[in-house]
Amino acid sequence: MKFPEDAPVTPEKRAALRHRLEALHIDLSAIDEQAVKGSGPGGQKMNKTASGVLLRYLLGDEQLVVKWQRERQHSLNRFLALRELCDEVEVRVSPQTSQRLHEEARRRKQKDRSRRRSEKKHASSSD
Repeated sequence: MKFPEDAPVTPEKRAALRHRLEALHIDLSAIDEQAVKGSGPGGQKMNKTASGVLLRYLLGDEQLVVKWQRERQHSLNRFLALRELCDEVEVRVSPQTSQRLHEEARRRKQKDRSRRRSEKKHASSSD
């Protein structure tokens, strides 16, 4: 796989992705890329063009698979799928620095706080 230089994103985002790839020691030549047709809403255009991307990467004895088809451009889907693959690798290699895990924990904490407030409110109103 080649680095998505042609993706319509800012140079800063490209540089950030390149830095993450280097930091996580992800070898682009070890990533198997396949163009796939999209599914879901979008009509004939979505059903006929292969603008989606399927990435496979072997991390130790585990194979990571990322499918991305959200955007209409293949190059942008490639960039976003590679970014998603970086997130998946980071969760497995370095969970303490994973931004994704940090965000999930924050959301879980917020939902728990909201649930406790709601339970407290309903408990006091039923008295």
